[in-house]
Amino acid sequence: MNKLFQKNEIWFAIVFIIIYVVGSSVADVISASIGITKLITLAFDIVLSLCLFLFIKNNHLNRYFGLCRPQYPAARFLYYFPLIVLASVNIWFGVQMNMPVADAICYVGSMLFVGFLEELIFRGLLFNAMRKDNVETAIIVTSILFGIGHIVNLFNGRGMELVANICQVVYAAAIGFLFVTIFYKGGSLWPCIITHSIVNAMSTFANDTVAARYQIPIAMVMVVIAMAYALILWRTIPATQKSTCDK
Repeated sequence: MNKLFQKNEIWFAIVFIIIYVVGSSVADVISASIGITKLITLAFDIVLSLCLFLFIKNNHLNRYFGLCRPQYPAARFLYYFPLIVLASVNIWFGVQMNMPVADAICYVGSMLFVGFLEELIFRGLLFNAMRKDNVETAIIVTSILFGIGHIVNLFNGRGMELVANICQVVYAAAIGFLFVTIFYKGGSLWPCIITHSIVNAMSTFANDTVAARYQIPIAMVMVVIAMAYALILWRTIPATQKSTCDK
């Protein structure tokens, strides 16, 4: 991994994206065949997260990949209140148990690690690799790719309908823009990782029956919150200096 990273960071990021997408898809199929949702996927996510974390730690890249404290105090980020609102999206219409307990445990565990992996892969690896050439392009490309990546939910057996998936792609791109803004401005991925993981995990208990009726308004609200918050941060906070970001 070290040689590939030192030779070409973009290809290093692409390799991890391929491993993550293909591995997760295969693991989902195996989990379904066993009869416990995300059982094998959880194991895969843990192993991949551990590999990536050890690579970062052993090469002293904590600051580079944002596994550090934000450079600025929480007050500069409005105490992350918009992130709290976004993190609660899946319980806006109440909660319900959507699967057996064993499945729910594996699903929640997997979703927590997915938040960690996707933030490191899209914001840490890919954005950091691309920003060296052009920051604006890196922000736009990684945000759009993060949104488009969710189109896989049309084909992965989750049963997502076309309209719901389009809404997900749109608001995921907006949230991707927000997350990369937070990382670029504050130097830390932890606010993004925590929010992403909570959103994913809480989907286990979402009242999908009610939420499905309001999927377009929900998507619009999420896009407005994400974009407004990102634009505020762009106007009020200078980009972080990575050398000042504590490990």
